[in-house]
Amino acid sequence: MMVLDHSVVPAVVLVVEDEMLLRMRAVDMVEDAGYTSVEAVDADEAVAILESRSDIALLLTDVQMPGSMDGLKLAHTVRERWPPIKIILVSGQLKLASIDIPADSRFFGKPFEAGEMIAQMQKMIGHA
Repeated sequence: MMVLDHSVVPAVVLVVEDEMLLRMRAVDMVEDAGYTSVEAVDADEAVAILESRSDIALLLTDVQMPGSMDGLKLAHTVRERWPPIKIILVSGQLKLASIDIPADSRFFGKPFEAGEMIAQMQKMIGHA
């Protein structure tokens, strides 16, 4: 009988981005870092995924998105409903102050350096 070592299962990162090419780039970065990615096109889809899974370790979300809530509201919702999930917000148009984002979250302006983003993910959820 084979015993699975769950310590080697990569952490799962939920990538929320409405623009397909940017989402694909973010997913590639997450997977190149050794993590497993799950994709959502907006906050509503992200919440549905979070309600159906218990293995999401980190939320990586764009701030400006169409739908019932933007990425900042999604981040605050995730902090309230799923406190253990780490959060990284990104935006090309907005600059967010640390007072605006949920506690223990990080903000990156676009374009961001993939190496910096990966290093931050590793600090937050560990090496893949």
